[in-house]
Amino acid sequence: MAHRGEDLYEQHAQLVYRYLFSLCRDADLAEELCQETFCQALRQLGSFRGDCTPQVWLCAIAKRLWYKELELRKRNVPLEEEHLAGQAAPDDPAQETEQREGRLALYRAMQQLDPDTREVIHLRLAGDFSFRDIGDILDRSEVWARVRFYRGKEELARIMGGDRDGT
Repeated sequence: MAHRGEDLYEQHAQLVYRYLFSLCRDADLAEELCQETFCQALRQLGSFRGDCTPQVWLCAIAKRLWYKELELRKRNVPLEEEHLAGQAAPDDPAQETEQREGRLALYRAMQQLDPDTREVIHLRLAGDFSFRDIGDILDRSEVWARVRFYRGKEELARIMGGDRDGT
């Protein structure tokens, strides 16, 4: 069993880490959650039925751990604000503000997409995953991931274009 667990880690740790990093954008937290993902996976290895690929199973565990982390953060908001207050000021505040507003508009537009499309776009852009990896993570095909991504991009362009025109 230990050999099987080591193989699981060797084969999938990088993918799980990249997936977590795409969600949290924090290398240390992604590493911590990745380790916890494999700890939980090893404890549950005997109950893995093989209904899905190991990547999908591991990413599902990772996603649950990320959601738990988000719940903890909601309860500890003052600590997050302290962390942000200690960060250095940007070199060009106007440019930083413009970039932030652009990201905010994109995130708002993404909230209008259906959840599957939103997740595909997030994994592709923030996680830099291949369409094949995205298909594996979401238990779908590579073609499905490609189609979702391109249709989602078109929908985002329409939504964001409408926002600029005031419609």
